[in-house]
This record gives sequence, C-alpha cells and structure tokens, in this order.
Amino acid sequence: MSRQIIEGKSVSETVTLAFSFLSHLATGETISSASTTATVYSGTDASPSSLISGAASISGSTVSQKVIGGTLGVTYTLACSATTSLGQVVVLSGFLVIVPAI
Repeated sequence: MSRQIIEGKSVSETVTLAFSFLSHLATGETISSASTTATVYSGTDASPSSLISGAASISGSTVSQKVIGGTLGVTYTLACSATTSLGQVVVLSGFLVIVPAI
C-alpha cells in the first residue's frame, strides 16, 4: 500500500480527490475498476462510510472520488483500491482531517 497526501477539508466542503496510479501501471496496463473506502483513524464517527459520495470514477491512470461531510476533528483513512487489466490490485491511501472552516 502506498501513501498519498490529502489536504484537510471542512465539514461543509465537498471535494473531489484524485488518486494517481501512474507509477504502479506497466506500459499498456489500464485500471479496470476502482473503489474507495473511509475508516476512522482517530476520533469518533459512527458512520465513516458516509464520507464517500457516489462511485469512484476512472480517467486514464487516475481514480477520482467525491468526499462530503465528515466530523470536525476526526482523522479518516481513505483507501482507494484499483484493479488493473493485468490483474493487479493496487491500493493508495491517505489521511483526511476534518478541520474548522475559516
């Protein structure tokens, strides 16, 4: 599993995160399917999966996922899993912190 840096967001923001799998793909290899999950790393949220809005979308070597809501002060682990045309399953993950709106 590789790590990705994800900037914090406020509860009221809706953001689309991009996970780049380019360095994990062989020449000619493509992403066949992808999904993103959210779990609590620290803090309390009884429903971390509600952070994920809709299905992940694939464009070339990048997977995009819309993220909404969250609980102020909670740090989430987001894991984006991509299955490739050659049968690889590659996971990129990062920490998302829900910060106060400025």
